[in-house]
Amino acid sequence: MYHAANPISPPVILGGRRLPLVGRARMYVCGITPYDTTHLGHASTFVWADVAARVLRHAGVTVEVCRNVTDVDDVLTSAARRAGSPYDSFAAVQQFYFDHDMAALGVQRVDHEPRAHNHIDEVIALTQALLDADRAYEHDGAVYFDGERIPAQAGLAPDAARALLAEYGDDPDDPAKRTPWDVVLWSPSNAGEPAWPSPWSSGRPGWHVECAAMAMTTFGPSLDLHTGGADLRFPHHAYESAMAEAVTGVRPFARTWLHIGIVRVNGTKMSKSTGNLVFTADLLRDHPAAALRLLLIGRPWSQDWDYSPTDLDAAATRLDRLHTATGRPSSSPSAETAATRALLDDLDVVTALDIAEQEGGRTARTILAILGLT
Repeated sequence: MYHAANPISPPVILGGRRLPLVGRARMYVCGITPYDTTHLGHASTFVWADVAARVLRHAGVTVEVCRNVTDVDDVLTSAARRAGSPYDSFAAVQQFYFDHDMAALGVQRVDHEPRAHNHIDEVIALTQALLDADRAYEHDGAVYFDGERIPAQAGLAPDAARALLAEYGDDPDDPAKRTPWDVVLWSPSNAGEPAWPSPWSSGRPGWHVECAAMAMTTFGPSLDLHTGGADLRFPHHAYESAMAEAVTGVRPFARTWLHIGIVRVNGTKMSKSTGNLVFTADLLRDHPAAALRLLLIGRPWSQDWDYSPTDLDAAATRLDRLHTATGRPSSSPSAETAATRALLDDLDVVTALDIAEQEGGRTARTILAILGLT
């Protein structure tokens, strides 16, 4: 078993890569856009990020976690307008509900929680740096990032990249763009929209540059671990990384990634647009929080999966078995070592839990404590 006092970090594999860590691990988690309460897709991402941090800390690694809040976003502004509320007040209320859900699920408090509206100056500085590097251009008060090479770097065919850009609001048919693959760094604001002064217009930042600015402000030019939902891989993470790398010259922006598998309902991705959201708070009214946490992490982290109420009942039943196992006589030290090593091998929670349930005793107690399932 590895203890936090151990000065030598054991081998760690994350995101399919061996990740030597010296000093501290800088972990950036793509946070919420606070326009709705927490659904299972959100919860899965943030619980897995919490598990990664817990496992690294148990291994003796000093972990700093930054989880941003995207509180400047056109989707949020539209939701606030429908609710008849100022966007910032609306975001604060939704953030309160989110924090309550995270606490209930045992997600530990993060070290840094930057909010986009507090980092407008950094967004402007990054945008200007991209202009100076000839990786961006201005058009009628808007500034666009030159993204022509990004789809190919992400391994996407043009049609697939175009569809994803359109899906996430980066209109590839915007006539102001030089190429369909360019994305907004700064947009002029209309009346009633959030706006800040800039060298180009009174406006607001784009989504991707917000994350790049917040991550760089917190951790500098690179990260050890970047986590987020698999649906953020493109365009968000691809462009965020490209913007940071274009300015700093440091590559890769993130040494490794955890793109958490998508949660579906009846085969369809859980999302507000499809109307199939399952909210965390609703489930917590009738089920133990630890059972829901176990449901979320009881599979490989990158695996897409379908939510079913019967699976939550099964998770509650297994949680009871695991807790019962902790009361059995202590198992062999080798079993405990095997279980903790499974967690260090790309967060193999499935194997670690199987060993814990079979061996019981101290092994079960250790693994449940690491995973936040006590």
